[in-house]
Amino acid sequence: LNLDKKKITVISFSSLTTDLCKKYKSNIILRGLRAVSDFEYEFQMTTANRVLDHEIDSVFFMTDSRFSFLSSNNVKEIARFKGELDAFVPEIVKQKLNEKYSLN
Repeated sequence: LNLDKKKITVISFSSLTTDLCKKYKSNIILRGLRAVSDFEYEFQMTTANRVLDHEIDSVFFMTDSRFSFLSSNNVKEIARFKGELDAFVPEIVKQKLNEKYSLN
């Protein structure tokens, strides 16, 4: 597996995921799963995406068990109330959250 960071881009969007894939000529959607409970929702999304475009596949990655309980809402609440984020997110994410919630 060759993960060239120059080829990985995080994109915000407000359209169908399949339309975004077409725009960027991608046929893979990477998704993260925290727990089995996430699978049902992700399965539904993958099935809908396949109906919209049968050439696009989803690949799922399981989180490390240390983070299986964690959601973005948990992290945002910790940041909003000035809690310690080091155990939950990388430094760059911590910096961005601190900027967002004016905690610097």
